[in-house]
Amino acid sequence: MQDARRQADQIQAWQRVVIDIPGPEFEPAPPRLLGGTCPDFECDGWSTAEVTLRSASVRGERHRYYRQPRQDATCAVVHEGTGTVVFAVADGVSSATAAGVGAAEVCWAAVCAIHAQLDEGHPGHDFPAVVRYAVETLHRQAAAMLQHEPDLAQVEELFATTLVAGTARPGPEGVEISLFRVGDSGAWVLDLTRPRYHPLFATKTEGDVVATAVSALPRVPRKLEQWFGKLVPGQVLLVGTDGFGDPLGDGDGQVGALFAEHLAAPPSPLWLAHLLDFSRETFDDDRTLLALWPRGETR
Repeated sequence: MQDARRQADQIQAWQRVVIDIPGPEFEPAPPRLLGGTCPDFECDGWSTAEVTLRSASVRGERHRYYRQPRQDATCAVVHEGTGTVVFAVADGVSSATAAGVGAAEVCWAAVCAIHAQLDEGHPGHDFPAVVRYAVETLHRQAAAMLQHEPDLAQVEELFATTLVAGTARPGPEGVEISLFRVGDSGAWVLDLTRPRYHPLFATKTEGDVVATAVSALPRVPRKLEQWFGKLVPGQVLLVGTDGFGDPLGDGDGQVGALFAEHLAAPPSPLWLAHLLDFSRETFDDDRTLLALWPRGETR
C-alpha cells in the first residue's frame, strides 16, 4: 500500500500546453443540446501493416465558453480487401444551426462512399461521386429533421461544413495518397528531416483565397480541389481543420516546432489530443488533426 501511494505521488497530472501568451482560464461549460452534442475530446489510433494512424478532435475555447458543441469531426476505417485507409475530416461552419451534426454526417458519408468504390474494385478516386453522396446525405438528414423536403438554403443553414477526405493505399514505392477538399480545411506533408510543412492545397495567404474560404457543403464548387502523391518514410501526412491550420501558419513558428517534435514518431492518441488542446491567445476554434505515418519508419 505504501509503495502504491509513493507511485501515485510520482505521477504528475498533465499540465495544459501553453504557447506564447495563453488564452483565458475557465472551467468549460456543458454544451446545450440544440444542434447536437458530442464529447469535448475525441481521439483514435491504430496501425495496419503499412501505416500508423492517429487522430484527435477537441472543442475550442469559444465553444466551451458559450456552451456550444464541438463542430469538428473525423472518421477513418480500413478497407480489408486492399489494406487502404479511408479517412475524412470536416469542420462545421459556425453559422450553421447544427454544424457538428453536418460535419459528422459528411465524414461518415465520405468514408462509406469511398469504401463502396473500393468494394467494387475501383481505386476509390471518384471524388465527385463522393461529394454528391455527402450532399445527398445532408439533404436526407435535413428532411428528417425538418419533416419536409428542404431546399439547398435550408440544408446549408442547418449543416454547412467543410470536408477533406481521401485514401492512403499501399504501393510499391510508398503509400499512395489521394485527397480532395471542399472548403478551407487543410492538408500537409510534414517532412521530418528538415522539418518543414508542405501544404497540399492553397492556404489562406495564397491562391484564390476567397473562393476557397467561402465554399462549404452542401454547395459544391465547380472545380473540385484534388491532390495525388506518395508518402514515404520520413514524412507524415496531416489533415486538419483551420483550428489547427491557422495557428500553424507556414509551420515556421512555435506551433510548427511543437508538432514537428511530437510527431517525429506516432504519439499515443491521448497525447495527441492533449497537444492539440494547447492554449494560445486569440486561437479559440475547435481543432482536429489526423496524421498518417508509413510503417517503415515506425517499426
